[in-house]
Amino acid sequence: MKWKVSCIQMNIAFGNPSVNYQNAEKLIEKAMEEQPNIVVLPELWTTGYDLTRLDEISDQDAKQTIAFLQDAAKKYQVHFVGGSIANRQPNGVKNTLLIVKKDGRLVHEYSKLHLFKLMDEHLYLEAGVKKGLFELDNVQLAGVICYDIRFPEWIRAHTSNGAEALFVVAEWPMARLGHWQALLIARAIENQCFVIACNRSGNDPNNQFAGHSLVIDPWGNVISEAGDGEEILYAEIEMDLVKKIRKSIPIFEDRKPGLYH
Repeated sequence: MKWKVSCIQMNIAFGNPSVNYQNAEKLIEKAMEEQPNIVVLPELWTTGYDLTRLDEISDQDAKQTIAFLQDAAKKYQVHFVGGSIANRQPNGVKNTLLIVKKDGRLVHEYSKLHLFKLMDEHLYLEAGVKKGLFELDNVQLAGVICYDIRFPEWIRAHTSNGAEALFVVAEWPMARLGHWQALLIARAIENQCFVIACNRSGNDPNNQFAGHSLVIDPWGNVISEAGDGEEILYAEIEMDLVKKIRKSIPIFEDRKPGLYH
């Protein structure tokens, strides 16, 4: 199976959901000129890291964003790894990734497990407790959010359950661009999976973000990489490659998890 993916590396207006929905709509329309199968958006793309105002600007039960993604999915007949948004729930606000199929069905929600204390996430957000496993076109996939990629055991919890591609949505800063690139390549190699990583571009009052969205194959080869500005990154991925590589070097068969504690 061959997929074309599009990563929307957008510049996010700080604390201004209406502007961000409008920009996302424009960029999605442009992305569809290349007829992708899957469109990916970055982390917290409706609000940015305006965490102190989440009571005002977060999306109650993600309803507005889900409707936005459902409308776009049905309009363009494309799957969405719909980035993550500030999702206001009765027990607090979560940083939630949304997966919407091309027929408009919401198939999974994953809330960020590892909260990043350097950006005060733990003060304003509630951590999730479930895995990011989902399925598109009968292929098992996984989605995680930004800081999660620093926890290889969390990524392995997904690939050991069959995930053949890892989607990463992020607001990763320029100061640690080298880590972003190295960690994503490592996660691809050690899990023998594709990595499709969509970062944001631009700045907020406290950070400069790196851009450099990446698509990496299961050997760790970079298929496509964006620059640091707002752009749409395209790549084609051949999913059959995952099974071939996992058969050639059978790391999942050779694991000894009973000794890993």
